[in-house]
Amino acid sequence: MAALFLMSAIVQYNDPDPLVWIIIYLIASVVSVLFALKKMTYLVPLFLGIVALIGTYFILPAKFEGFEIGTGDIKNIEEAREAGGLIVIALVMFIYSVRLRLFSRS
Repeated sequence: MAALFLMSAIVQYNDPDPLVWIIIYLIASVVSVLFALKKMTYLVPLFLGIVALIGTYFILPAKFEGFEIGTGDIKNIEEAREAGGLIVIALVMFIYSVRLRLFSRS
């Protein structure tokens, strides 16, 4: 996941607001590395997952028109893609949190 999040950060260079999304994906990548190295508590990914879900709520367009350019309003599609990225981050962070919480006691 660290590599996938890093690749996601790299492809943000042509985004309308690249710095914000590069930072978001880099944070997810760093957390993934720290998870793999067992160098964090379950609270860090739990917090980031909650923040990502809150961000999804605020970004998700009122009318979903898909992810593909040319099928709807470009702003709607951009927001849907951003919300989708945050959902992926949230799910991964929640999986990390649960795994850290359940398996760190052994």
